[in-house]
Amino acid sequence: MKQKVVIVIPIYEDNDSAERLLSELKKLYSEDIFIVAVDDGSVTNPFDIECLNKLSIEGVVIQLKKNVGHQMAIAIGLQYVSNEIERAEKIVVMDADGEDKPQHVKELIDACNADDVDIAVGSRRDRSEARKFIFFYNIYKIIFKVLTGKSIAFGNFMCIKSNALKRIVVMPELWIHLAASVLASKLRISSCHLDRGNRYFGQSKLNFVSFALHGFRALMVYSEEVLVRAGIFCSIIAFLSILGVIIAVFLKFIGFATPGWFSIVMGIFVLVFLQTGTLTLMTLLLTGVTKNDSHDALAYKKYINEIHKTIV
Repeated sequence: MKQKVVIVIPIYEDNDSAERLLSELKKLYSEDIFIVAVDDGSVTNPFDIECLNKLSIEGVVIQLKKNVGHQMAIAIGLQYVSNEIERAEKIVVMDADGEDKPQHVKELIDACNADDVDIAVGSRRDRSEARKFIFFYNIYKIIFKVLTGKSIAFGNFMCIKSNALKRIVVMPELWIHLAASVLASKLRISSCHLDRGNRYFGQSKLNFVSFALHGFRALMVYSEEVLVRAGIFCSIIAFLSILGVIIAVFLKFIGFATPGWFSIVMGIFVLVFLQTGTLTLMTLLLTGVTKNDSHDALAYKKYINEIHKTIV
């Protein structure tokens, strides 16, 4: 049987956008795609398999028992592909709202065809968000670089080779943040600079707090690295506080300390040392419990309510 490109699309209460996206994918790629649409617990407007049947697109609709969030919905879709679809040669992950352009799928696939590439990711060449968002996003990228030592400049829009998918789906971090998990996988990544598309309908359901939470989830994937760097920083501050105590004692001994100055300075340095020392100890202890390597390859099944397949 001919191998196809499997496209995983999380959908939540956005059928109009999903139908338009699928229509454009059909026009561009005809019979070469297989759709895995993950309905993330939609209540008022669940995604219907009839949309795929009407467009004559082969695929499945996975209806989840509850709303689990964007990242977990993608993880469930990827695990389903890895366990249930044997003829998947390339796996593309994209959103249904139109911001990931259908015509860019081919660019990701072409980049992923290289022998030295396991995953091709789409990084934004031109962002159309408000200046406030862009400002904080750039600040976030700096913080992420400082705390993890890694640079993150891409989201969920990517193409994954089937062999690489087998590695991704056994990572517990996949359930937290896809892009950060891809970085942590140590797979060979190729970046394609793509323009951001315009939403088909409505406004994004994510607000500033949601974006902040999404960013912190990426840091959670690198919790050990973040904790070690925080521990190193606290250790440096603790060392400087000890050095300050030594200098204060020396100045007191040679008579340069004014009345009351020595006791105040000593109190501040001792307090700083105790706090940073405690934080250092806590971070060292936490590094041993942050990562849980246990993983159930069939964990995705407990979230699935129904799976509908096309009659194409």
